[in-house]
Amino acid sequence: MITSPPRSAPGSRPPRSADVSPYLDLTRAEWSALRERTPLPLTADEVERLRGLGDVIDLDEVRDIYLPLSRLLNLYVGATAQLRGTLNTFLGDAAGNGHSTQTGTPFVIGVAGSVAVGKSTVARLLQALLARWPEHPRVERITTDGFLYPMDELKERGLTSRKGFPESYDRRALTRFVADIKAGKDEVTAPVYSHLIYDRVPGEQLVVRRPDILIVEGLNVLQPALPGKDGRTRVGLADYFDFSVYVDARPEDIERWYLNRFRKLRETAFQNPFSYFRKYTQVSEEEALQYAQTMWRTINRPNLLENVAPTRGRANLIVRKGPDHKVQKLSLRKL
Repeated sequence: MITSPPRSAPGSRPPRSADVSPYLDLTRAEWSALRERTPLPLTADEVERLRGLGDVIDLDEVRDIYLPLSRLLNLYVGATAQLRGTLNTFLGDAAGNGHSTQTGTPFVIGVAGSVAVGKSTVARLLQALLARWPEHPRVERITTDGFLYPMDELKERGLTSRKGFPESYDRRALTRFVADIKAGKDEVTAPVYSHLIYDRVPGEQLVVRRPDILIVEGLNVLQPALPGKDGRTRVGLADYFDFSVYVDARPEDIERWYLNRFRKLRETAFQNPFSYFRKYTQVSEEEALQYAQTMWRTINRPNLLENVAPTRGRANLIVRKGPDHKVQKLSLRKL
């Protein structure tokens, strides 16, 4: 029997396709209310140490935005453990035939966003907050900077002016690193990057030993995998994420934050005699800012528009900042 579709209630408007979204949009106030009675475990001094140069995050921002997020992620970690138990129940009979049941593997979180948008501060805050939950005290964080090709190799490949673009990273090594973490290897190593020398540190490695949670922060962490030479689809870095966050803002605002940060770095870190950028302390502020503007307009902005921003729709949570660096709205992917 063919039935007619149900009619809308009198006076109501049927939903338009434009109204349908995979995300649930929440105002700052609505999101903040979701923290319930979760206590704030950080002090003002701790927040001061965690925030990046030029960021304005304070205790109110942590309480309203990142405390609810830590609660949500704690629930996700718990739900993942329950799902693992369900799978082990399913595999119970197979375990006696040489198939071992699953033990816990690290919960992996990706944090993406533009240069100067504040994603490093978000990653550091999440690390500090999540480590205070008794269920998962071992929280490690890595940035993808360590997987940038060394400067000598970037020069050989003709990529010095494309540093930060997807092709400037050793994506295979980065994906293998996270895959090994996710597989539960006892010890996994990653290269170390220094912003002081603007390059990898030769011979230095970061060692990660079976954390409860791993946070992976970088420009391009949500990039889909490129097809192989044989045309087959490969596994991408984001395929190993259990949850992902995209830190969003208007490009015009990010440019202003980028230039302000450059000014502050010129007065501080760039003064170091070993700094790669020390040369910009030897010229006038106007000349230095012209260089920074050129870097933004020829490298960082094109990379944002062509590569970074298009991955926003792959995130589980989009955190949208206003001109004052404060979070205004959040979009949480529906299940």
